[in-house]
Amino acid sequence: MARSLTEMAAEIVKAQAAVGRMAPEEIEASLIKTFEALQGISGRERGEVEEPAEKTELELLREEPLKSIQTTKVINLEDGSEYKVLTNRTLAKFGMSTREYKKKWGIPLKTPLSAKGLTARRKKWAKERDLGQLLKEARAKKAK
Repeated sequence: MARSLTEMAAEIVKAQAAVGRMAPEEIEASLIKTFEALQGISGRERGEVEEPAEKTELELLREEPLKSIQTTKVINLEDGSEYKVLTNRTLAKFGMSTREYKKKWGIPLKTPLSAKGLTARRKKWAKERDLGQLLKEARAKKAK
């Protein structure tokens, strides 16, 4: 006679618990997760559940937008095109500003929409020329 999914899940979790210590909460969570996995496998065997389609790189980036800002490029989450800097002019094609783009995709407003390598070079260049101090002095003059 065939075993039920519950019996198989219990047997798998029992084997896991025999190898290493598991808290009661871990055993319960593991049992639920194992049972659901077995249900999914069983449904696929019978053809009741469709296989999930593979996600494209753009879909994966849309789930984690900060990963679209890479060392050598920035990937536009609207259409998947690659840039060194994502500007207001580029985003105007989609009817949005950089601020709106960042809000839409959940990117912090202070995060630059430029390749990380380019940002690092600009930062280094600005420090070498002491631009931070010059800006501070200019603001102080303007405030007077």
